[in-house]
Amino acid sequence: MKKLVFGLLAVTLLGSCQKGLFNKSKSNESEMAVDLSNDTTKLSYALGVSIVGNLKNQGIDTLDADAFTSAMKGAYAGDSIQITEEEANAFLQEYFQLKADESSRAAKEEGAAYLVENGKKAGVVTTASGLQYQIIEEGTGASPLATDVVKVHYTGTLIDGTVFDSSVQRGTPAEFPLNQVIAGWTEGLQLMKEGAKYKFFIPYNLAYGDRGAGGQIPGYATLVFDVELLEIVKK
Repeated sequence: MKKLVFGLLAVTLLGSCQKGLFNKSKSNESEMAVDLSNDTTKLSYALGVSIVGNLKNQGIDTLDADAFTSAMKGAYAGDSIQITEEEANAFLQEYFQLKADESSRAAKEEGAAYLVENGKKAGVVTTASGLQYQIIEEGTGASPLATDVVKVHYTGTLIDGTVFDSSVQRGTPAEFPLNQVIAGWTEGLQLMKEGAKYKFFIPYNLAYGDRGAGGQIPGYATLVFDVELLEIVKK
């Protein structure tokens, strides 16, 4: 959290007030020009650009430039700050936890609503666990057990259609023990026969839970997979 506080203060100090982050913008673009002919100024400017990018990635889209600058100047002067660094850290921790909680609630509600509506569609089956599946093409081979190794092609998306992983795009099938993947896959693949193509709609509790995975799958995310069971790999 100390790094975050430093970043918030440093972004103004380093002269990188990117247009749009602060709620007070300059009317004259030339006023934003900085002479980058010396290394100290260039380093400061480069760090500012990097830090602002990180802040935006964390969802910080707007800051009060006056308050921000006042805190920065006071903190670097070593006096004239209205709250201590410890108080700042405590506030930021509480603030971002609140934002995370709000995001989690929204994701859970959105996913639950999606599954309710999706479950009403023709051909979609909901199992006792809450897994939903749709048969795209039935297979004719054997069905795997949880202890089997399977070879599959798949594409995984969020419910908004964002692709987060795809063996199809990589051009190489995935191979793995069925009991070592998310619960929705372990259950769903056992419903398939070799050669089948199914679509899975997996609630967060059968996927990656409240933490998400890989930076691309947020916590509480409902996931959608197009899966083709190519074969059960012989031991």
